[in-house]
Amino acid sequence: MIRIWGSVVGKLWVTILLLVSFVLFVFTVLMLEFLSKYHTQQSEALLRQEATTIARVVDDHKSIASTKSIIHDILSDETNAVIADKPGHDLFSLQEGVNSEKIKERIIREKSFNKAFTSSKPIVKEMMLPSSTEKDHVESYIVLAFPLNVEKMEHSVVFIYQSPDAIHRTSKETTKIVFLSAIIAFLLTTFFAFFLSTRITSPLLKIREAAFELAKGHFDKKVPVLQNDEIGQLGIAFNQMGKQLKHHMEVINQEKEQLSSILTSMTDAVITFNSERSIILSNPPADLLLQRWAIKKREEHQLIPNEIYHMLDHVLEMEEVLREELEMEGAYFLISISPLYSGNSVRGAVAVLRDKTEEHRLDKLRSDFIANVSHELRTPIAMLQGYSEAIIDDVVSSEEERNEMIRIIYDESQRMGRLVTDLLDLARMESGNITLYKEVVPITPVFERITQKFVQAAREKHITLTYSSSFDDVTLISLDEDRIEQVLTNLIDNAIRHTREKGIVQVVVDQQQDYARIQVKDNGAGIPKEDIEYVFERFYKADKARTRGKGGTGLGLAITKNIIEAHKGRILVESEVDVGTSFIFYLPLAKVSK
Repeated sequence: MIRIWGSVVGKLWVTILLLVSFVLFVFTVLMLEFLSKYHTQQSEALLRQEATTIARVVDDHKSIASTKSIIHDILSDETNAVIADKPGHDLFSLQEGVNSEKIKERIIREKSFNKAFTSSKPIVKEMMLPSSTEKDHVESYIVLAFPLNVEKMEHSVVFIYQSPDAIHRTSKETTKIVFLSAIIAFLLTTFFAFFLSTRITSPLLKIREAAFELAKGHFDKKVPVLQNDEIGQLGIAFNQMGKQLKHHMEVINQEKEQLSSILTSMTDAVITFNSERSIILSNPPADLLLQRWAIKKREEHQLIPNEIYHMLDHVLEMEEVLREELEMEGAYFLISISPLYSGNSVRGAVAVLRDKTEEHRLDKLRSDFIANVSHELRTPIAMLQGYSEAIIDDVVSSEEERNEMIRIIYDESQRMGRLVTDLLDLARMESGNITLYKEVVPITPVFERITQKFVQAAREKHITLTYSSSFDDVTLISLDEDRIEQVLTNLIDNAIRHTREKGIVQVVVDQQQDYARIQVKDNGAGIPKEDIEYVFERFYKADKARTRGKGGTGLGLAITKNIIEAHKGRILVESEVDVGTSFIFYLPLAKVSK
């Protein structure tokens, strides 16, 4: 239900009614004033006419007494007459009423009528006289003093006065008609004003409802256009506006989705700040970064490191792009912060953070790799050069020494070949170019066969090598047998080489949830605790003096880790100095048919 008084219909309706009411009020007042004057003028005209008739009658008859009945017939019911030949002296009186004598005395003694006795011009005056119907009441009368100017009654005046009842009755009737007309006009105006207001505002109400729907996001809402006036044109403009808004919102949503997709797919972290340094937008990489910072900064109640806050303050104050590479909390970031403008003022800034930690790590690995390769190749190359020069210069004194030098040159070349081969394998693995040729094979026989290859080597060093498995002989697993043999060979060989005489090396295969767990355990020298996390890095040696004499290149464990990870597994090490070392790797047990 529409509230009439608060709507456009009510306001327009009330405005029209007030305007028409004001016009009707002014018209009624002026009309009543006009009719009042008109009735007074008509009364005066009637009195003049009656006075003229009386003068003619008096002139035609010999005596006043003989004209009394005629004058009585001439006068109307509300009109009375008095004839006087001088002020205060009446000759003839024709009047009725309770105060007739008082009225007559007041009239003929009125000083303003004295001129009528000596002049030929009638005098009209409105006088307050006693009522002709009530004793103690005064009424307004119209009195006409009309000179007769006839031969036998020269200087005589006939006073004709009329009771106000006739004028009042006429005025009342006229007032009733005027008020009745005003009421009818008011009612008609009310009806037509309401009809006109409804007719005008009905399309506006529909436009208002459509505008509310438009505000809710229903851009397909249209208003019916049934007329070709200004309101119709407004409806057409509204429909066009809705169409344009729908188009623009679609464009904005597409751009928003495109921007969101771009931000989501970016590997760089993007954070948008307002002028108060509060974060208003971030993409998924930035969310992960903020979560990581929030955990580290939990007690300090800040979301980002102080270095970024300092850069942000500089950008907001100086309104310039700032680009720096910083190290924060053990990570390296390339940070670029640009101001965001709203007109001519800065409303915030956008920061793009690129994690350069991996690049720094790879650069360090690259430099370490070059240094390690140079270091590893320097000794065999020097030995090759030295012994070959000794042979060329014929420094050796016996054939036995020559053969020994040739054997050393051969061993060092073999070592260099293994080093180069391992480096190539590792490079291919780390670049993702490793190819696995998986086959479904039984677990126990495969690992037992590989272990048995080292039994004789262990015996020669007086070391006990054992194998145990919780799987039966028919349990299958999918793997690249050659690569896994390379892994197990490397681990068992390392265990034998670093275990003292009468030591024990164990290969244990069992199941851990959905994985096959393979453990290579020894009771050898062990690895220091501070070196455990680096054992799978290239060329890293916990004991820098022990490997060279034992034929290692320092790449075996790095290759082992890459092979295990290529099989979707993982490898770890547990060790204690002078107690022993356990290398444990897990391979997923795929669902294969037996």
